[in-house]
Amino acid sequence: PMIDAPAALPALNGTREGEMLAVIGTSFCYILHSRVVAQVPGIFGGVRDAVIPGLYTYESGQAGAGDSFDWFVHRCVPASYTEEARERGISIHALLREKAERLRVGQSRLLALDWLNGDRSLKNDDLSGVILGLTLQTKPEEIYRALIEATAYGARQSIEVYESCGISVQSICAAGGIAQKDPMLMQIFADVTNRTIHVASSKQAGARGSAVNAAVAGGLFQNLTDASAYFALPDHCVYFPNPENHARYDKLYREYQSLYRYFGQGENSVLERLNVLANTP
Repeated sequence: PMIDAPAALPALNGTREGEMLAVIGTSFCYILHSRVVAQVPGIFGGVRDAVIPGLYTYESGQAGAGDSFDWFVHRCVPASYTEEARERGISIHALLREKAERLRVGQSRLLALDWLNGDRSLKNDDLSGVILGLTLQTKPEEIYRALIEATAYGARQSIEVYESCGISVQSICAAGGIAQKDPMLMQIFADVTNRTIHVASSKQAGARGSAVNAAVAGGLFQNLTDASAYFALPDHCVYFPNPENHARYDKLYREYQSLYRYFGQGENSVLERLNVLANTP
């Protein structure tokens, strides 16, 4: 048996060293292969020959990332937005995305931490979300975009941890429902990480990848690399980083890092203390 995210790799032709697979759904999972063996902080694991013989497969991710967008839609959107979406026959997500896309990078003055379900990299479930910069003029679409941007900052944080350990991340291949349905999120990820992102066409990458693995096990192909190249579908679309947006996001990301250290790495444990207080009878 093979767990879902690694099973998707052959369907996406995600067998090359230096290409990170991002499975983008209720949670976000990041997988990549490398010849480098390293002790990478905050990863789920790194195993030699786990997917590709001779390569180490590393995995990290963000807990409840997609769920945080859904939380906002169901708990924090005013009735007027719900009614507008209903009248236009579109989803709340589509309406918020339409409004959020009109914003310049940094226009809302908001900065968030993507910890609404804790932080996997820090292995700390007691951490919780933070949003800075709220005013009486803040609009729902500004918060919605800030949550997406926070998730992109978390992805960049994961990439930089890998690279600090000598594991290169040259490009990203994305799969999952959100990857195909949300062009704004994917462009923000490309701009924040400064990486080209290839979105896979397969809507059932786990099942297709399992079939590719079976083809190798059944002797139809000599190795997974050849089988993956044969069965891989063309990209659904490709996102290229916008240099101007990346330059602006770079400044915001530095602020995100400051918050990450302050609230998550021991400078101020207020989030854990709040959790303890909330669970004290």
